[in-house]
Amino acid sequence: MSGHSKWATIKHKKGAQDQARGKLFAKLIRQVEVAAREGGGDASSNATLRTMFAKAREASVPLDTIERAIKRGTGELEGVRYEAVSYEGYASSGVAIIVECLTDNRNRTGADVRSCFSKNGGAMAEPGAVAWQFERKGQLELPRESDEDEVTLAALEAGAEDVTDNGDTWLITTGPSELAAVRAGLEAAGFKVLSAELGLVPSSTIEIDSENDARKILKLIDALEDNDDVQNVYANFDIPDEIIETLEG
Repeated sequence: MSGHSKWATIKHKKGAQDQARGKLFAKLIRQVEVAAREGGGDASSNATLRTMFAKAREASVPLDTIERAIKRGTGELEGVRYEAVSYEGYASSGVAIIVECLTDNRNRTGADVRSCFSKNGGAMAEPGAVAWQFERKGQLELPRESDEDEVTLAALEAGAEDVTDNGDTWLITTGPSELAAVRAGLEAAGFKVLSAELGLVPSSTIEIDSENDARKILKLIDALEDNDDVQNVYANFDIPDEIIETLEG
């Protein structure tokens, strides 16, 4: 899903410079809170919380803000109770999409997600209709200037499954439970880890060679990601870099 990854990288660079930063903070805080509620507030024994904590710190979320979210999750502080819910659907060209949300109102979130699909050329699908096309994996990104052979050796020794060229970065894929160990192994070997998170990886991708279709797909993705309740959007499209660059321009 190199096209999607490149698009996400472009948006990340832009987002760090505008109000999207505040929206990102809010989403990360929700993820920390839910991880603490479901697995406890001790990051040493709660792998999901450990991953979410690291992700929040990488985004420069203040430590005291993260700690308060953990306390709300464990019940030490009062707060809104969020629940995880996911939706499935299709974009242009039959691209499969999974939308993961954290919400305090299922009806509101479901209606908002459905509206995003219908207004942007997509369609909702029944649960399970597209989920079988994805598998949960750990993914880490390292700077491209790191030597490929050295990165590959260190990653595989730490328990990674694969290392691929992701344009500006090396993308390392792991099993869900190996993410923390692989990150620790890479950092111990002297590599800088740009990002590390659990996500859904498509088993195959649909190549989009039409600029018009690419624009429609990315417009839908953007609309979904702009919703406060939406935490992650996964899709099985691959848009060539030249089309991404044209759309960026």
